[in-house]
Amino acid sequence: MKRRTLPIAAAFAAATLMLTACGGGDDKAGDSDKIAGTGQGTEKPSKSAKPSGAPAQDKPDGVDVSLPADMNLVFDWEKPEKENEAAAMDDAANYVRAIYRGIDKRTTEDAAVAAYSSGDGLKYARTQIDARLEGDWTATGTRRHYQATTRSAPNGNSVEVAFCVDSSKFYSKEVKTGKVLKGAPSITDFDFFKIIMVKLPTGDGLWQASKVYVEGKAAKCQ
Repeated sequence: MKRRTLPIAAAFAAATLMLTACGGGDDKAGDSDKIAGTGQGTEKPSKSAKPSGAPAQDKPDGVDVSLPADMNLVFDWEKPEKENEAAAMDDAANYVRAIYRGIDKRTTEDAAVAAYSSGDGLKYARTQIDARLEGDWTATGTRRHYQATTRSAPNGNSVEVAFCVDSSKFYSKEVKTGKVLKGAPSITDFDFFKIIMVKLPTGDGLWQASKVYVEGKAAKCQ
């Protein structure tokens, strides 16, 4: 699918700040930026896990969503057949990458955050990044996203992307010391997310996260 580069100024103009979405569940130290659940242990990926961050030269919509090598986001899901739902799913993944890019770059104002979120989705992204900044943490390890489903609104301009996240091998890391903070594996490592993706009228094929709903301690994701 051909996608037009989104001007950064337009991305910021489109990203209006509103009320954040809900989150839930107890987190490991500094792990308050959970995005979506994945299974662990008994749940095996259906295919080879793919790393998350596109290389710097690979910029969907002209926006850099690259991540450091030790921050591995895996999206273990199949794209739906419907073009709009496939595009919304792609940009839901880019939204997750944008949040962790903001964490890595130590800013809520990264262009990727503005490009892939608006409204509640933008507030949620900034809240998650701010939590890491305040704790002086970044993240390291592998975070797996799986069991994704999509559902389109009747008007075709909104798609719900739901998925699980397994953060059992994804840890907080102190920025100053490099110390990795590991807790005992538990149900808190699993979350179930629903992200409402909305098509941006001024961007060809670009979808933004407008709302985020999080179910913590998601047993159905184990």
